[in-house]
Amino acid sequence: MKDNLKRLAGYYKPYLKTFIADMIFAMLSAGVTLVIPLVVRYITQTVVYMDGSEALRTILILAAALVVLVIFQAGCDYYISNYGHVMGARIEYDMRAEIFSHYQKLSFSFYDDQKVGQLLSRITSDLFDITELLHHGPENIVISVIKIIGALIILAAISPWLTLAAFCLVPFMLAYAYSLNRRMKRAFRQNREKIAEINAQIEDNLSGIRVVKSFANEDIEREKFKQGNDRFLQAKRNSYFYMGSYNAGLKAFTTMINVVVIVAGGVGITQNWVDVTDFVTFLLYINVFTEPVKVLVDFTEQFQNGYSGYERFLEILSIEPEIKDREGAVELKDVKGTIDFKNVSFKYSDGADSVLRNIDLHVEAGEYVALVGASGVGKTTLCSLITRFYEPTSGTITVDGIDIEDVTLKSLREHIGVVAQDVYLFMGTVKENIAYGKPGASDEEIIEAAKNANAHDFIMSLPKGYDTDIGQRGVKLSGGQKQRLSIARVFLKNPPILIFDEATSALDNESEQVVQESLERLAKNRTAFIIAHRLTTIENAEEILVLTDSGIAERGTHAELMAMDGAYARMVKIKEQHAFAPS
Repeated sequence: MKDNLKRLAGYYKPYLKTFIADMIFAMLSAGVTLVIPLVVRYITQTVVYMDGSEALRTILILAAALVVLVIFQAGCDYYISNYGHVMGARIEYDMRAEIFSHYQKLSFSFYDDQKVGQLLSRITSDLFDITELLHHGPENIVISVIKIIGALIILAAISPWLTLAAFCLVPFMLAYAYSLNRRMKRAFRQNREKIAEINAQIEDNLSGIRVVKSFANEDIEREKFKQGNDRFLQAKRNSYFYMGSYNAGLKAFTTMINVVVIVAGGVGITQNWVDVTDFVTFLLYINVFTEPVKVLVDFTEQFQNGYSGYERFLEILSIEPEIKDREGAVELKDVKGTIDFKNVSFKYSDGADSVLRNIDLHVEAGEYVALVGASGVGKTTLCSLITRFYEPTSGTITVDGIDIEDVTLKSLREHIGVVAQDVYLFMGTVKENIAYGKPGASDEEIIEAAKNANAHDFIMSLPKGYDTDIGQRGVKLSGGQKQRLSIARVFLKNPPILIFDEATSALDNESEQVVQESLERLAKNRTAFIIAHRLTTIENAEEILVLTDSGIAERGTHAELMAMDGAYARMVKIKEQHAFAPS
């Protein structure tokens, strides 16, 4: 915990001047609070015994001084509330940028096991509580400590007897607070986990709202949400039980301190140990003392909230990306597109069996290669190894003779274009989505890419042409239109290596024909890997690889594989039978 707190304190470094000023103003504000009861004591102990005119003049002077102190305190509190909050917002900005940047570095394998809603919770609500702690925590501690220590010194100077009485309960109060503190911490951490689960469930539901409605399963989704919401409520009840016990107990202790002082003061007055003026002043300072104790109670809750969020924040930052640049990795330049797999095998970290086994493959620059085979034999995985979305369990992959693990990820992926079946389009306009392939591209380049992808005509028919907003994930477009935008994006990127991952399998025949034409235009003079279930889309491939659980079972052109009368020929015959079966 010590190291974590030290690391947390490091976020103040860029804003050290603001932080120091914030602490100074907090101390001054606390100092003003300590002065006011002393003025009351002076009036009741000294001014009341002056003659009328002198007493009035003294009270007016004291009133003016108090007004100045109040204005000064208001200025201090304004700085704390305004600039202190801005400092907290800037720290939140830095932490959000840090965790988002870390998200971008993490490998596909990390996202395979994560829920988007939970990741979102760590970058929103968790960070808010962390920065509230970073802003209010130090100033609350400083103000409270100054008030408590200052009040203790003044109280001891006024009456050691009453001071001893007032603080006799403090050790018991601290022991009570300590006993509940750890339980509160566990409970607040559970709250964080449950709200993250709810966020994940909401994100999942809203992303799939069309599926929910198409199956008329709104009631099922409400029940699923209710179960998650019930678990969150139970976690909240648990945390509030401890928090309620904590707050009620400490409030009872602070009230008992007042009771003890009143009793001890009453006894002291009757025994002439304490005079009435000191007793009144003492009661005022007891309130000055108990108020910061309540602030520290609130701080404890705030600390539990903020620190539990910070631990979750650190959990993410502590995860190292499985795939990253090697030390000394070089830029991949002047790529021709020759690709070699040398004895490559792969299995997922949680899988017992290998997905790919001992793959040896040589693809010449500019060659058009098709991958076919049953689902699950590793076609997509093989292509994902080229982009280093995953790392081979064994073996090496080279581009133009250079091991892809010896080049930077950025330069490798800049030379590869991927067109997938599940097209992802971002919120924004048509132009913005195409330009994603080449940030900063001119309008002329974007239009040319759209034309090459057979997308220009349908784009011009949209209400605002290239400036039409397409909605989240391109919901306002058809499947074929979305696919052509993704192809236009790759045209604009203009990479020497292409991967088509079942890019037409979800389209109707008419859309497939248009998209297939775009794909073939895009693949011209580039190294291309195409994965397809519809064998008609790969008949013109220069080489077809038939993948099975054992690796590459057959390879050759369409004609050569049909002549072999093996696995590929059987697949073609089965497809033809399905195509011509009576409906």
